[in-house]
Amino acid sequence: MSQAVAAVEPQPQSIVNPDGSTNRIWLSSYVKGVAHDIDLDKYQSLNDYFDECINKFRDRPGFVSIGTEMSNDLFERRVKAFAGYLQSLGIKKGDRVAIMLPNTLQYPVTLFAVLRLGAVVVNVNPLYTARELNHTLNDSGAEVIIVMETFAKTLEEAKKGTKLKHVVLTQIGDLLAEGWFNPKGWALNFVLRNVQKMVPAYSLPGATWYRDALKAGAQVTVKPVKVVPDDLAFLQYTGGTTGVAKGAMLTHRNILANCQQALAFAEGQLTGETETVVTLIPMYHIFSLTVNGLIFMALGGRNILVANPRDTKRVMMILKNEKFSGITGVNTLFASFLDDPAFAKLDFSKLKLSIAGGMALQRGVAERWKEVTRTSIVEGYGLTECSPIVSQAPVDLSVEAPTFTGSIGVPVPSTEVRCRREDGTWANIGEPGELCVRGPQVMKGYWQRPDATAEVLDQDGWLATGDIAVMDERGFLKIVDRKKDMILVSGFNVYPNEIEDVVAMHPDVKEVAAIGVPDSVAGERVKVIIVPRNASLTKESVIEHCRKNLTGYKIPRIVEFRSTELPKSPVGKILRRELRDGK
Repeated sequence: MSQAVAAVEPQPQSIVNPDGSTNRIWLSSYVKGVAHDIDLDKYQSLNDYFDECINKFRDRPGFVSIGTEMSNDLFERRVKAFAGYLQSLGIKKGDRVAIMLPNTLQYPVTLFAVLRLGAVVVNVNPLYTARELNHTLNDSGAEVIIVMETFAKTLEEAKKGTKLKHVVLTQIGDLLAEGWFNPKGWALNFVLRNVQKMVPAYSLPGATWYRDALKAGAQVTVKPVKVVPDDLAFLQYTGGTTGVAKGAMLTHRNILANCQQALAFAEGQLTGETETVVTLIPMYHIFSLTVNGLIFMALGGRNILVANPRDTKRVMMILKNEKFSGITGVNTLFASFLDDPAFAKLDFSKLKLSIAGGMALQRGVAERWKEVTRTSIVEGYGLTECSPIVSQAPVDLSVEAPTFTGSIGVPVPSTEVRCRREDGTWANIGEPGELCVRGPQVMKGYWQRPDATAEVLDQDGWLATGDIAVMDERGFLKIVDRKKDMILVSGFNVYPNEIEDVVAMHPDVKEVAAIGVPDSVAGERVKVIIVPRNASLTKESVIEHCRKNLTGYKIPRIVEFRSTELPKSPVGKILRRELRDGK
């Protein structure tokens, strides 16, 4: 007699083993030869890393600004001189030093001079208002600030009530020559101050000029300072668009680990020749600091510093005579370049790596980029609290990469990643949940904010990112959206990234942001704010386009057009919160 057998449904695959450890399924997706883990004991500090890079590539140009190259040998001498000056002021291990500079030669010199003394770098956005700057200075307790003269007026308004004892002023052309004779720099400084009127009147009595500081510091023999891996290297302020900005405490170990993790992916992919990388995002931003400022140093890179990436015309002039092998940026920057006819005329014959970070890459931008440059954009994911890299698409330059996958790649070496459900349990493969990260690149915590630290970092070292992600069976991650940006329509989750990606595919859309607005029936409805490429774009054509690509409840019910660009952070992220607030 036959017996019926009940069908057993396959159980969803989990990345959590029975013993609680993580099954790193993504390791099988690594390019052959990429190490699964890094050597955390390779360096004691970023100073060791700096010395190794300089000694290996001493005769190569390290950084380029306004057409002027700074060799690694000169770079090292300037670092020692400025470190000597800071030490003569009494700066010691653990003291905080604020750097308020755009991408100029002064930035990397100042950065490594501060680290040389075991002091802590406080990166400051030069576009801060006086209120924002005052908060950062007060919160960090910085005693010294190095600031571009263009922003001296803001500092004058912000310094009251802070612990600042010393101010070092610099002008954009100050380091465009090694010695005293600097006609190019003098001319540029004169034009900015007296012709373009870019220096508002200010009063900062007792301030020292950068070149005077270098001259004085060159006469000082720097006393060695022992720096160990767990010493603080950076207070990297974050969260300013979602509340009070908090200083993420990043140690030497955090940053060094992240450099090694990224370099492991690049192992064997780049040649020994000098690689020229274009640095568009300011190096006070953690993405640019680590990826451009530090990682390419280990590759002997020639780093082109762009002070104002949003001046597209100026950027095209800078790149016109360059053959660059790498470029990094955010989606909005790449889109603005593609809109400039001069971009397509650049020489892309040496371009190997185009890297996007900071925000979601849109399919339309990725496809246009591939069409123009003949290279695909490599997308990764990170956040300030992770120094910043968490995941990256595997880099294999021997094969043609897909134009667009929507994925942020796989976790980098020595990194664990899980997705957590709302009930606190771990999600299965293919199931969305809040992305959580554990690894040597995860911050120590938020400066003087134990409660805020406890909200995102548990006792087992898992950092809750606030991003909703899904992992597939190969370990590739896809960000669905920011947890707080999710739109709830009639009980269904709608993710703004998906809406924006679809709308941006419309040929007449230049910029787009999707937000949720209150609705008495559905709870929320989807609204899109669009900057059109031309006046012929209509609400009807946008909605019809969405109908072809989105299910019913995801289709925008409200379409708003704007003639000016959408509000963005200094690195180009569209600020949805400001749009929700009616700005």
